[in-house]
Amino acid sequence: MTAKNQNKNNATADSEVSLLIITPIMTLLFLLTLFLFGRMVWSHIYHAQNRLGANSMVFDKAGNSLLPNSNFTPGVVNPKVTQANIQTTICLAGWTATIRPPSSYTTDLKNKQIEQYGYKDKTMADYEEDHLISLELGGDPTDPKNLWPENYNTNPGARQKDQVEDYLHRKVCSGEMTLSKAQHIISTDWVSAYNLIKTKNTNLGSITNIDEDDQ
Repeated sequence: MTAKNQNKNNATADSEVSLLIITPIMTLLFLLTLFLFGRMVWSHIYHAQNRLGANSMVFDKAGNSLLPNSNFTPGVVNPKVTQANIQTTICLAGWTATIRPPSSYTTDLKNKQIEQYGYKDKTMADYEEDHLISLELGGDPTDPKNLWPENYNTNPGARQKDQVEDYLHRKVCSGEMTLSKAQHIISTDWVSAYNLIKTKNTNLGSITNIDEDDQ
């Protein structure tokens, strides 16, 4: 074998060795890139869902979320209200006024939660500091996890939720619905309840809410 052929064979062998080394490295880099990209996408989705909450994936036509972030406001019941005592608590006229928190408390909480929720609109008057489970449905009056700044300007919004609360309150106090079922409906998806009630009751808009929540 000539020196020229020997050099050619050596060069070929070196190239093959280089390929054997480079190929798995490139494969590992490619897989690492895919992993990092996938992790970035997953992280974005996870944090987006965390900001919105599990039960806030309901929007109006303008893209505004209609339900509270369930991580911040899952809804909390008042342990002093039970199915057995509704006639002497929530169904008794004027009872909710005895447990309603002062406006100084709800106004301060509204201001803090507008920041917590990351709302772009910071105008306090645009929101009702609302009990997710309303007082008339046995909701906790002061627990921040039962309160959130609900927009008046969404459609449906705070005023429409008041109508749903009143409808459910009448059903509970008449014995047509259990307290726990009404609390579940209002805390998980009051928007669907509103749309369903609206199709069955054309006078829904004229209902005067017995117990409107704090401003």
